[in-house]
Amino acid sequence: MLLSPFMREGMMPLPVAFISTMSRDGVRNIAPWSCVMPVLRHLDLIVIASAKKRDTLRNIRETGEFVLTLAGTDLKDKVIPTARFSPPEVDEFTEAGLDEKPSVSVKAPGIAGCYAWMECRRVREYEEERFALVLGQVLRLEVDDRVLKDDGSLDVERARPLMIMGGRKGMHFCTLKDLDAYEPFGAMFPDGKDPLERLYQR
Repeated sequence: MLLSPFMREGMMPLPVAFISTMSRDGVRNIAPWSCVMPVLRHLDLIVIASAKKRDTLRNIRETGEFVLTLAGTDLKDKVIPTARFSPPEVDEFTEAGLDEKPSVSVKAPGIAGCYAWMECRRVREYEEERFALVLGQVLRLEVDDRVLKDDGSLDVERARPLMIMGGRKGMHFCTLKDLDAYEPFGAMFPDGKDPLERLYQR
């Protein structure tokens, strides 16, 4: 079956993250976000793609800060309340009935009840006619200890990361399943050694 290229996200399960920002006037804002990705394995950078007319983008441009919060499936009912249009002066934490988690490195708070928080600083922006790409540096990454395995990796059965797939008429929510399959990074290299291994000893 051939599909319109516009339907690509219907074939690609995407994360549902929440980006929280604070305006110059101190108003808290939240928006659900799926167009987000890390930049290479060994860097502390992420990229978010944004439509041009969004309060989140405006706040990031004005303050240079944002928090990317990773939620479990229990927050699926908060996607629409935070996606709806709200005037810039409305506190969206209050509007959506969410509690804040105070940040350490930035002024914008994270969202309580999630499993991971990335406090970020904007380092660069790439603007196109219809969208903008924001490059952010992760200043602080905090994870709830309850969703970590003994080796420090994420236990997806406990975290139940909230994910989404786009359909023709709406959004289908889903999560991950651990296949209990493992390969070391070194397996990709001829000598079996991961050249970035030292970075993971910190």
